[in-house]
Amino acid sequence: QVQLVESGGGLVQAGGSLRLSCVASGSTRDINRMGWYRQASGKYRELVAEIVSGGVTNYGDSVKGRATISRDSTKNAVYLQMNSLKPEDTAAYYCGADAWWNGRLWDYWGQGTQVTVSS
Repeated sequence: QVQLVESGGGLVQAGGSLRLSCVASGSTRDINRMGWYRQASGKYRELVAEIVSGGVTNYGDSVKGRATISRDSTKNAVYLQMNSLKPEDTAAYYCGADAWWNGRLWDYWGQGTQVTVSS
């Protein structure tokens, strides 16, 4: 079992920056990948950024060049740095992870943190 706790969301002006944090606990040694996903009102959840154990990263098209994901294995944490924020970035941001259990990958989600970008 893996638990994820996010922090760092809030209000920010367009063009500004923020840094989101996600700390994992529980069976952290079984984690395969961790990432950030967002869901705006009335839309499907989409990838923002993810990172696998080997350090390979993937970014959603809408945030490429503006977002950077990093991890601190000693703290079982991942971070999302977002710059040049736009009103379109307004969404609930969720930390997600998958982890091995009984030979299969299981998905885990944090409770989410709201990011609102004002013009």
